Amino acid sequence: MALEPDDSHEMDMVTLFSSSNHDAEMEAMQIHGMLESNGIPSVLVGASTIPSLEFEVQVPKENLEEAQRILAEAQAAGPEGAAEAEAAGEEGA
Repeated sequence: MALEPDDSHEMDMVTLFSSSNHDAEMEAMQIHGMLESNGIPSVLVGASTIPSLEFEVQVPKENLEEAQRILAEAQAAGPEGAAEAEAAGEEGA
């Protein structure tokens, strides 16, 4: 039984984050991990062997708004919010 191709654009990947700063890889990895822990599939794009190139985090188009909301909340909470979330996660483990 052959599968029919899916012509919808719901799973098209779109860029949520893009940077070529000196810490772009680290920031992209943190965003990727945060999205994955919130149930949003994401892909990290970049080559750590050539750190001068841009790093991106891409998400399915259908998840873009939720991913943007999660990222904005994390940025608004800042480092203190990250520490609180980590502590809460450790308590639940």
